Amino acid sequence: MKPTNIRNFAIIAHIDHGKSTLADQLMALTQTVSERDQQAQLLDDMAVEQAHGVTVKSRTVRNFYTGSDGQEYEYNLIDTPGHVDFSYEVSKSLAASDGAILLVDATQGVQAQTVANFRLAQANHLAILPVVNKIDSPAADIERTIAQIRQLSPALATVDPLRISAKTGQGVPAVLAAIKDVFPAPTGSTVAPLKALVFDSLYDSFKGVIAYVRLAAGTLTPGMDNLLMANATTFTNKAIGAFTPDMTPVSQLGVGEVGYVVTGLKDPQALRVGDTLTSQAEPTAQPFPGYQPAQSLVFAGFYPKNKKIRELTLAIEKLALNDSSFHFQAEVSEALGPGFRCGFLGIFHLQIIRERLVTEYGLDVLTTAPNVTYRVHLKGVEQPKLINNPINFPDFNQIEMTEEPLVKATITTPNGSLGAVMQLADAHKGQLVDMGNQGDLIELQYRLPLAEIAYDFFNTLKSLTHGYATLTTAFDGYDLADVVKVEVHLNYARVDALSFIVHRADAPDVAQQLVHKLKYVVPRKLYPMPAQAVVEGKPLARVDIPPLRKNAAVNGEQRSVSKKQALLRRQGVNKRQAAHSDLQLSQAVFNAILDLSL
Repeated sequence: MKPTNIRNFAIIAHIDHGKSTLADQLMALTQTVSERDQQAQLLDDMAVEQAHGVTVKSRTVRNFYTGSDGQEYEYNLIDTPGHVDFSYEVSKSLAASDGAILLVDATQGVQAQTVANFRLAQANHLAILPVVNKIDSPAADIERTIAQIRQLSPALATVDPLRISAKTGQGVPAVLAAIKDVFPAPTGSTVAPLKALVFDSLYDSFKGVIAYVRLAAGTLTPGMDNLLMANATTFTNKAIGAFTPDMTPVSQLGVGEVGYVVTGLKDPQALRVGDTLTSQAEPTAQPFPGYQPAQSLVFAGFYPKNKKIRELTLAIEKLALNDSSFHFQAEVSEALGPGFRCGFLGIFHLQIIRERLVTEYGLDVLTTAPNVTYRVHLKGVEQPKLINNPINFPDFNQIEMTEEPLVKATITTPNGSLGAVMQLADAHKGQLVDMGNQGDLIELQYRLPLAEIAYDFFNTLKSLTHGYATLTTAFDGYDLADVVKVEVHLNYARVDALSFIVHRADAPDVAQQLVHKLKYVVPRKLYPMPAQAVVEGKPLARVDIPPLRKNAAVNGEQRSVSKKQALLRRQGVNKRQAAHSDLQLSQAVFNAILDLSL
């Protein structure tokens, strides 16, 4: 296919605005998928995507469209997620695109990720094609939606968005026609050395690492000796192909085309997303600058049930290759044994990874409470220590001061929800920096402790604003914080995996909440067990977990009270000594910490 007849584009939208439905219609009208193989949300083929109704992993599909001029065009659609936790997937897709369809629901108007993804597209200098969806709905307010789109940018001030119904197909042919007119064709020389952007990857148990590429120059053929420039990794590719949407082998890939390369590499760490693929014989002189690495915002521990540490290791390595924003490192817990400290973009990202371990690899894992990275200055030590695991938090008598990470949060909300949003930010120790108008919306800028928004802040924000608010965050350095480590002792034994960090002022209330929750979720024994929340060596709260039944040592015989008490004490000491290494914790115990109002 000539580069002048190729269009590479993405669809960006808020959750549930019809992005996947529009993709289905585009594939149906271009006959990319046969009538027999058609199904709703065809590109969302992962079990977790179908369960949650959201796109998690970017997908690519090649479509062929015959225009009114009689020429055939190649449309490469690079799918994007809509949830805020997967904005990194969106940025990868946009880096490989030349244009973006901005899809807005006429019943909802411009919403959270509409604004955030539009800004990402602007940062990548993409051509924008605005489209209003669900115009056939009785609740549609088309004129109001168009007005909101025009307020997004001066470049859209006079635009006339296309009006469609992705569900029925109304107006979708006009979108196909507009793609070739609005989006630019890729540029690049076919005789120049091979230069291809690796914008995503996949791990196959039999084929090894499969790289998703978009060619900027040259030609890629099967069996070519290739080079990945970031780590100077060499290999002979086993096969190349395109997405239709299934992987289909082709004889070559040219300038502007999107496809895949079967590298045969078995080491998941050998390939980096954002790398430059070229030829060993004639490498390109100027590689791509690469992607900005994804910064983990939330950390949690994964520990295998049934001691399946080897299976968990292999599964996590493969997930990390398929999801470049997921990071991990090995760690060992006294209570739970070997496991991994994992980094995520947010709580929903954590939930998706955990569900993928279950559905794709059949592994059940214990997940510890999420936390962030603190910078701890120790007495007599110049360099601060970075702590992203509460287990490693130093003793209080060694600490000079502690700094916590802050984020600069930009919240865009409708005027009617302004009071509730500001109360929410204040309750999470936010500092208002600026306030301004953006059309019908109000834009708030806050400095917030990352620990305060890591767990449920975004979900609460969506609930308060009925999904109309947007939240974008950027790391804003560290600041002094008075935080303490809360240790959990069960049956007088410290359970390191249950430790967490909290502001000192919140510690008493959090400790009381925690021990009362543990009373109902910790598995019971044949004797009462104390559950304590300890801060700096002092118990802040305690509750006794009741026994399963009355102690068998006390029967109906006539005995003195002192002898009964002595017998119970001896029995209790022996049982507790044996039980220190016999603590069996369920996920419900860790969820008790997640449910605290930290």
